[in-house]
Amino acid sequence: MTTPEGFAAAYQAYVEGGWNGIGASEALGGQNLPEVVASAVQEMLHGANMALGLCPMLTAGAIEALAHHGNDALKATYLPKLVEGTWTGTMNLTESQAGSDLSQVRTRAVPENDYYRISGQKIYITWGEHDAAENIIHLVLARKPDAPEGNKGISLFLVPKFLVNEDGSLGERNDVTCASIEHKLGIHGSPTCTLSFGENDGAIGYLVGEEGRGLNHMFTMMNEARHKVGIQGIGVAERACQHAFAYALERRQGRSPKTRGGAECSISDHLDVRRMLLSMRSRTDALRALALYCAAELDTARHAENDDARQTAQARADILIPVIKSFSTDQAVDIASMGIQVHGGMGYVEETGAAQLLRDARIAPIYEGTNGIQALDLAGRKLQRDNGEALTMLLHDVAATVEQLSADSALKALGSGLAAGLEDLKAAQALVLEQGRDPEIGPDAVQAYATPFLNLTGHVLCAWQMGQAALSAQAALNNGSDDPFYTAKMRSAEFAITQWLPVGRAQRAVIEAGMQCLSEFEVY
Repeated sequence: MTTPEGFAAAYQAYVEGGWNGIGASEALGGQNLPEVVASAVQEMLHGANMALGLCPMLTAGAIEALAHHGNDALKATYLPKLVEGTWTGTMNLTESQAGSDLSQVRTRAVPENDYYRISGQKIYITWGEHDAAENIIHLVLARKPDAPEGNKGISLFLVPKFLVNEDGSLGERNDVTCASIEHKLGIHGSPTCTLSFGENDGAIGYLVGEEGRGLNHMFTMMNEARHKVGIQGIGVAERACQHAFAYALERRQGRSPKTRGGAECSISDHLDVRRMLLSMRSRTDALRALALYCAAELDTARHAENDDARQTAQARADILIPVIKSFSTDQAVDIASMGIQVHGGMGYVEETGAAQLLRDARIAPIYEGTNGIQALDLAGRKLQRDNGEALTMLLHDVAATVEQLSADSALKALGSGLAAGLEDLKAAQALVLEQGRDPEIGPDAVQAYATPFLNLTGHVLCAWQMGQAALSAQAALNNGSDDPFYTAKMRSAEFAITQWLPVGRAQRAVIEAGMQCLSEFEVY
């Protein structure tokens, strides 16, 4: 598989600059920088070219899974090259008959000497075959012939494109072939492959971690990837903002509402266009703030000095990750669509590039578990397992921000708006917990309310972050700063809390309306 012109060279420049290992440990050749820094860099990469950015994103997930679960020999052989970027990594999860239900995986792993022979077919493998790196390391879910059915029979295997000799050099080609390339709506520069393992003697693979715990091990990679997919969506949203702002300033049409006549003005003077631009900017700022806050919690979970601090931070990150993944990517699609609207007719034709951003962004709500699955994870597993304690503790911080805003006369209205959203989320949480515990309707209630609950949570937490931003911006302005950055941030915060949050607050009414119409709906 040959990548588009310039892709291999761009990837090599990225790797040679040391960017691939920005968050990996120094012992493996990485820079060991915080996840906050790594996330900010990843956003810029995806904003520049989402199709290319997917390659190092998948490699980072492979590094995480192998570092946590690989034995010493696998780590020594594969991790340095993955961190360096000389080799890239992939996730091989689903199959045509399985979809999101990985318990249906049929790929086989037959023990032979100190390795396994892998045979089967995997679909939707991002950067599964390409010419940008020397080797591709596939992490593959498969089951032994005697493994039980279901999730407990699945193990995780490392299957290299090229086998690796004892001296670290590349050996013969493994029995892994690209059967086809998907023809996609967007990210056309990213090779999404169907991979066939074992068309001849069987692909050689090595067990990663414990037999039968493949899904558990893969979720180390998946959890990392879900946060990164949220970052990916934010990168495309930022690109759409920059694109739309530049066009709105350049495109001249109509008379300025400021002067009620006179010379033709740029469309950025029209208040409806400003509404779209401020909506795009405010939401992107809020999504970024929440994603970086989550990255900081991941840093604390890994590096805090005591167990309590690590566990608290991890519990908070666990609550945030489905929100970051799902809410950010849904919003990114809407922001990219709004960017087309700012361009008018020119947004619908290819010359401006605005349409590409919408096509590219559309895959992100599907990646790494659809957004409906993320909502079920939040409202079901994450919320129910601790009776909402982790989210409740997070909402204590939201309440503290409400108090700070309300105490400042210039920000009091923002405090009132955020307080109203907070009360809506508390009420919705109580209802989802109560009905989710009901022995008769619990599973149905979680399914019915999961998506509106996640949307309400996303709106409130993003508004909280913009409330924090307003406090910082107002403090700078009070100290005499005339930096337009702070005034722009104030406008973003005002919009997020007074005009965007009310849209999200309506999700409480959706939840309180019940699920009767869903349960009684007949699909025919």
